[in-house]
Amino acid sequence: MIDPGMITTSIELDGYRITKNLGVVRGITVRSRSLLGNIAGGLQTLLGGQITIYVELCEKTREEAFHLMMQHAAERGANAIISMRYDANEVMNGVTEVLAYGTAVVAEKIS
Repeated sequence: MIDPGMITTSIELDGYRITKNLGVVRGITVRSRSLLGNIAGGLQTLLGGQITIYVELCEKTREEAFHLMMQHAAERGANAIISMRYDANEVMNGVTEVLAYGTAVVAEKIS
């Protein structure tokens, strides 16, 4: 698995030279809210403020997509990912797709 410290949203990795571009890698997951989650979220919206049940769902979903992207990059032989991004789309009401993507690379430490 790739070290999360070797993943950046930048086009370069400070202190490293990119020696090989292995192409785009991605991790995708699709999640839905449960009936109980929707009820709890609805109650939280009545009170105002942060809707923690949805924050937790979003964080778990992004984390899963992130790990799938790292796995995909490792399978290609990468030790780093540059230009990493997230994207999300609603597939249908209450069902969201989250995509983590970036460019898998081989990077060597500059001495």
